[in-house]
Amino acid sequence: MVAIISAGIAPGLALLSYFYLKDQYETEPFYMVFRSFILGALLVFPIMFIQYVLEVEAVFTSSILTAFIAYGFLEEFFKWFILFFTIYQHVHFDEHYDGIVYGVSVSLGFASVENILYLFANGLEFAIGRAILPVSSHALFGVIMGYYLGKGKFTLKSNQLKWIMISVFLPIFLHGLYDTLLINFKSGRYIILPFMIFLWWFALRKAKIARMKK
Repeated sequence: MVAIISAGIAPGLALLSYFYLKDQYETEPFYMVFRSFILGALLVFPIMFIQYVLEVEAVFTSSILTAFIAYGFLEEFFKWFILFFTIYQHVHFDEHYDGIVYGVSVSLGFASVENILYLFANGLEFAIGRAILPVSSHALFGVIMGYYLGKGKFTLKSNQLKWIMISVFLPIFLHGLYDTLLINFKSGRYIILPFMIFLWWFALRKAKIARMKK
């Protein structure tokens, strides 16, 4: 049990530490980051329940709809909802890069609990694969979400709505595409590789741009 919990949470904590320590101007308060992580973790249970109901009731007959709505939309929208209504207006969100720190925190709270539950159900042998794909992809979706939320906050009011909309819909699209690749192709593990390389490149590029802005 201890081994599964450790293996399930370690990748998320490692990725969170990486992005947290990259905040070069003013490191965010630990309690704020921890709170975001816990809120993301608690989000797993209602979302998994909704996904279970959608699956049992066969609401979506198309695997693409399942990927984009049951997974991409549900997971990313509610992570964004937490970010927007608990962090966006907070006094500690005072730098562009802060959006990335909190976006990653919420996403990895979610990913860590989801990962622990998966390893309990399927076994510790999946730990490495889970760390490389689902956990890291959640972190990168969080980077992208947080980057555009930061861009929305620290821009002209006339442009804010555009960036805020991108902050929710781009992660939904990328998450849906990620699950579509895994669900619809038998060779998904090979097709997903170039997608993950692109995702890492795109997210790290956005993080670098955000770090350069005060």
